[in-house]
Amino acid sequence: MSEAETPYADLSPETILCALESVGYQPSGGMLALNSYENRVYQIGMEDSPPLVAKFYRPERWSDASIQEEHDFTLALAADEIPVVPPLQDPAGNTLHHYQGYRFALFPRRGGRWPELENPDNLAWIGRFIARIHLLGAARPFEHRPRIDPDQMGRACAQYLLDEGAIPLELESSYRRITEALQQHIDAAFSATRDCQTIRLHGDCHPGNILWTDQGPHFVDMDDCRSGPAIQDLWMLLSGDRQEMALQLSYIREGYETFRELDSREVALIEPLRTLRMIHYAAWLARRWRDPAFPQAFPWFHTHQYWQSHLGELEQQLRLLDEPPLPLY
Repeated sequence: MSEAETPYADLSPETILCALESVGYQPSGGMLALNSYENRVYQIGMEDSPPLVAKFYRPERWSDASIQEEHDFTLALAADEIPVVPPLQDPAGNTLHHYQGYRFALFPRRGGRWPELENPDNLAWIGRFIARIHLLGAARPFEHRPRIDPDQMGRACAQYLLDEGAIPLELESSYRRITEALQQHIDAAFSATRDCQTIRLHGDCHPGNILWTDQGPHFVDMDDCRSGPAIQDLWMLLSGDRQEMALQLSYIREGYETFRELDSREVALIEPLRTLRMIHYAAWLARRWRDPAFPQAFPWFHTHQYWQSHLGELEQQLRLLDEPPLPLY
């Protein structure tokens, strides 16, 4: 395999510990791999201080400038007393470090539990903090981070899967038909909301990236921060049937609009964004398949059963895109 296919082949425990030593830390040798596939993330024990979290960025995924922009955004949020986990700065103010061809950043360890999203007060609390993220995010644009692009996340990803032969031959025509129909709906929805504001976002604000303590929520993993509509950071917190999601959105919106008005037109983007995420996720797995970590973690991918299930989910999305947007209470 090429280096691009096995980007972490040389990232040994010794290399990780030496990387931390290169920026002035004294690791004890204790190391725990955390749940991450795109990057490699480790909890590292320290000799005379609490453990740190070290993130080693996937080579060639982001430019240095785009990673630095993520760090600067997170630091600005933290300075505004918004509960995020910013990277640690060295005495010169640097947050992005290099060692033997790897780029890495260090973070304080922050624990927490899964948020109880069935609690309306918790949803409103989260909504208030997301609005504050968006207030700062709307102050100026990203220059190096990507934006939510329905063509790249939808059409290009579907074509990649077809071109690479990832889909079983007997299902290709069905996949092509469904994704082309979905893309028409998605394009129409984004065209109808093209006047909505594009702002800097968390970008991947699902419940696993919101940790809860007795002090409330804090937001982690800004690795996918990008530009897009505000609703991107809200829809992944919704689950259940239409009525349940509409009620959840009402609680989030109540908290959100304490600080920032939510453009009601963006609600029409919820199912298009969900559909794009589903297509993009399948393409992401296919693109990373030669990384040895992926077959181990996702053994069901590339099975006939997976693709049949995926097609069924896309068919369901096609029906949902024909329905009116969620009502706003």
